[in-house]
Amino acid sequence: MRRGENIYRRKDKRWEGRYKKGRKANGKLLYGSVYGKTLTQVREKLYPLKAKYQLIQNTQGDATISLREWGYLWLHDVQPTVKPATYANYEHKLVRYVLSAIGEYSLNELDEAVGEELLASLLQRKLKPSTIQVIFRITNQCLANALRKQRINVNPFLSVKLPKVEKRKNQAITRQEQKKLETAALSEKKDRGLPTLLALHAGLRIGETAALAWQDIDFDNNLIHVRSTFQRIIGLYSGKKTGLLYSSSKTAASTRSIPMSKLLRQVLLERKKKAKGEFVLSNKSEPIEPRLITYHFHKLRRKVGLAIIHFHQLRHTFATRCLESKGDIMSVSALMGHSSTQMTLDTYAGSLMEQQIQVVVQMEQAIS
Repeated sequence: MRRGENIYRRKDKRWEGRYKKGRKANGKLLYGSVYGKTLTQVREKLYPLKAKYQLIQNTQGDATISLREWGYLWLHDVQPTVKPATYANYEHKLVRYVLSAIGEYSLNELDEAVGEELLASLLQRKLKPSTIQVIFRITNQCLANALRKQRINVNPFLSVKLPKVEKRKNQAITRQEQKKLETAALSEKKDRGLPTLLALHAGLRIGETAALAWQDIDFDNNLIHVRSTFQRIIGLYSGKKTGLLYSSSKTAASTRSIPMSKLLRQVLLERKKKAKGEFVLSNKSEPIEPRLITYHFHKLRRKVGLAIIHFHQLRHTFATRCLESKGDIMSVSALMGHSSTQMTLDTYAGSLMEQQIQVVVQMEQAIS
């Protein structure tokens, strides 16, 4: 045998050939083995694997820690740096969809083909393109950390072509539908129509509505201060599939102050007279469940004969009405709690078309 072949005759009379797969987390070499009855059989198996893993180490490094182990290490590292709701989302999607499918691959075995394998498993689960993109975004964050710590040389998943997400047009309800919904909301018992009014007149998200406390309502200055949110989080608490989490608003932009409309001020003043707890919407002194808000909204929607719409579309309706009334984009963006005016423009470009047409008409009149 030539020196360096790493082929040995075993006590059981078989031949064993060893090849370097890379290095363990502690820096020690990790070997793989092949077996055969003859030296020729082992050589035929061994040399392709030697070539394969030499190429892998040249292109992707020598880290043989499994993606599963690395994924949990990354989750542990990232947990103190993100909000609990964000962490819960990372953990749920990474563990359920990624590590369960490709977790056994070592970091230096990851290539575009493994990325395609992950994509195929997500498509087989019939996940929406938007969900698939989020899962890959989280996975790429995990691998970016491996890249920064020089565990891999490149992130091969960045080249995987993901299904496109069709951008939904802003789906605001019409003025007539809004009027019907408002009338019905005002007549609802036990203030079950109040969340609908808060969305239509202040653009509150469902979690912001659930977390709204009386200390956030400034009747003197006629303002609603949005500071917190309630979210139902998947896999947050051990032994429970979901948990209700109270936290500060998602971003700095989400923390905002919204002037009250006359209608909303009147309704909130009436509600304040009957209030027993710290939250504007409560169930036996406890904050109301976001899921319960959704349930009551759909009952209300069916009552007035509206087609299936989501509660979030009421927020879109608030923004659309503001834009239709010639509200400037910077003010509307601030009211919505968007991180930038560009986000508002991208979301509500269709609502601005009437104003854009008017600009062109005015331009034409000016030059003629």
